[in-house]
Amino acid sequence: MPSNTAAWITGKYAQLEVGPAPYPTPGADQVVVRGHAVAINPLDWVIQVAGPVAYRWLRYPTVLGSDVAGEVVEIGSAVTRFAVGDRVLGHAVGTDQDSTSPAEGTFQQYTVLLERMASPIPDTLTYERAAVLPLALSTASAALFQTDLLGLRHPTASPERTGEVLLVWGGSTSVGSNAVQLAVAAGYDVVSTASPRNHEHVRSLGAGQVLDHSSPTVVADLIAALAGRTVVGAVALGATSLPACVQVVAASTGRKVVVAASTPVSFEGLGDADRPRLALPRTMLRLVGKTVAQQVRARRAGVRTPFVFGTSLKHNEVSTAVYRDFLPAALAEGRYVAAPEPLVVGSGLECLQEAMDVQRRGVSARKVVVTLA
Repeated sequence: MPSNTAAWITGKYAQLEVGPAPYPTPGADQVVVRGHAVAINPLDWVIQVAGPVAYRWLRYPTVLGSDVAGEVVEIGSAVTRFAVGDRVLGHAVGTDQDSTSPAEGTFQQYTVLLERMASPIPDTLTYERAAVLPLALSTASAALFQTDLLGLRHPTASPERTGEVLLVWGGSTSVGSNAVQLAVAAGYDVVSTASPRNHEHVRSLGAGQVLDHSSPTVVADLIAALAGRTVVGAVALGATSLPACVQVVAASTGRKVVVAASTPVSFEGLGDADRPRLALPRTMLRLVGKTVAQQVRARRAGVRTPFVFGTSLKHNEVSTAVYRDFLPAALAEGRYVAAPEPLVVGSGLECLQEAMDVQRRGVSARKVVVTLA
């Protein structure tokens, strides 16, 4: 049996510590993957700086991380899609409340993945690029296709154009880059927002029109751009995005739903060593207050604003529709791009804490990646 090593978070607010870890055993519907590259998501450092409040069910020590690309080394008894030696990407769900399993975190050499949350990757796609996809892909997929959220048609190789349009606020983000591509692959047109320097990137992913989210007239400009069209809803990415999306959707023709994928306050300052003693409870109070206020305003405008959880598709048909039926061929045929670009900040488990700090300080149209082998 191979030996395993992990970057552990040993307690509340603790820095990552590299040490031995049990070699994981797959369940019937799981695979064990030897990671070659992992990506960092805001969720990782949010758990580190606010886990005792935001993820109260976690038991320490544990292993964080959702995104991995690597090689299958073992399969469960019911697995039919993968074989030992396959190159894959996958979304690990070890920090979910119904899992809380260190074996299912990606910040280690060997990770357990659900078969339905993994996809083969072509030889032309590097592990570093593949690693940027999983959590962002899952979050965008859940937002667009789950029946309790936007409930759009599933993506296909040759979608029939619907003539309907989706608003994606924050198209250059990790989730936004996937939402744009998935919507286009499902037959919808996309209008998006981004910083001017990222407009061409978002257009290259399939957005028909991209506006500057920092413009003082962006809401009015979006309403004008969507006039006369049927809007299927919006995906709001960024702390200030939801109120703007609600205004646009409320003034447009079509479905009155904005799926929120970001909290209305930032947790970034909670990672500072000199943060005030009451910074966390104050942040949580602002979060609750702003969330309630936004929901009240949205309800008055006749707009529903559900929040999307990136792992929710593991419980429904969207996981297989994306990871099994759509993504493998789309990647192999070049119809889907692993976006945004990876920003490789180091190699080895020892680099993961620095990588989380880099992500917390902010990156634009890039995703922080660490190679493992």
